[in-house]
Order: sequence, then C-alpha cells, then structure tokens
Amino acid sequence: MLCALRRLGYLKDGCEKLWWPESGSFEVVVGAILTQQTKWSNVEISLSNLKNRSLLTSYALADIDEYELSLLIEKSGFKVQKAARLKRLARNIIKEFGDFEDFRQNVNREWLLAQKGIGLESADAILCYACLKPVMVVDSYANRLLKSFGYEFGSYEETQEWFYDGILGRWGGICELYDNENTLFARFHGKIVEFCKDNAKGQNIKALML
Repeated sequence: MLCALRRLGYLKDGCEKLWWPESGSFEVVVGAILTQQTKWSNVEISLSNLKNRSLLTSYALADIDEYELSLLIEKSGFKVQKAARLKRLARNIIKEFGDFEDFRQNVNREWLLAQKGIGLESADAILCYACLKPVMVVDSYANRLLKSFGYEFGSYEETQEWFYDGILGRWGGICELYDNENTLFARFHGKIVEFCKDNAKGQNIKALML
C-alpha cells in the first residue's frame, strides 16, 4: 500500500515534509483539537486568527479569555467546547511540563488520553506531528481505504496494529525511502488522506492502487 501511494505521486509536490503544517510545533497540538468534526480549511482560518494574535503558545492560550478565544476559533465549530478544552490543555501542559519543548520530549499517550477532548486519533496525531514520535495515525480515511481491500477491524488499536505489522515487517526495504520511522508514519498517513480526498467519491479505490 505504501509503495502504491508513492508510485501514484502522494504526497503532492510542495507539501510539508511531514505533511502536517508546522510539524514539531505547538500549533499542531491546537490544530489536532480544532480539526475534530470539521474540515481542515476551517481549521486554517482559526489558526490564522490565533497566529495573528500571537496566541499559538501554551502560555498565551492559558491566559486568554475563554469567550474571546471561542470567537477566534468559531469557524472550526463547537467553539465553546473547543475553547474550554484548549485552555484546559494549555494549563495542564504548563503545570505538568513547564513548556512545550519539555512536553514534546516527555509526554506520552496515556497523559494525552487523560486530557478532556483528546481521543486516540488526536493523541496519536499530536505524538506523530507535534512530538515527532514514530506513531501511525488511524483516521476515517485509513479505515475507508482498508475497507476497499476487504479489511475491517473491531477497534482503533487493531487497525493501528495491522499497519505496524505490515510496515515494520518490511522495514528493511522501506527504510531506504525515509530517513527515520517518524517520517515514514507521518508521510504514510498524509498519503492516505490526500489519496482518499482525491479518489474516494464513487471510484474503485482498490483498482486505482493495483
């Protein structure tokens, strides 16, 4: 699957190296919350609003008035809920880690999942794209792609394990294409998303990849 996506030209030219914009930064943490149940184009507007106000740091989000924050992220939907969750998360990061760099180096999946509003997909996106850990993100696009090949799993973890087994079992050949495991998982997830966005409507996805 990975080689097929590479052969088909995903990721597209000019894309971020790790696909998610501003990978390795606190902006990814914010984006992972905002993108829940909305389109990324809406998230980009919200992130731009925050960036223009210099609010894409844990300290800034922890201090801003919650109502004011909700107005800035309104385009992402569920503005009240997401504003509350972003402020709570920012405060917890400061309390537990002090700053984003320590968070990036030392946070784990269990801590993220204990935070209100962060589920498995969001936690793994933060680990992969903000913390640059070798984690495979499983989303609706990945499940859609697997279903086209006849694979259906009972849980997020089972689907993720299938990806890990397939990729790491062929690591000897795949490692020649990528400089480290984080790059591999980050770009693989990105390839799946971009491919499904282009081809999922009324087309035989399996046939396109064979």
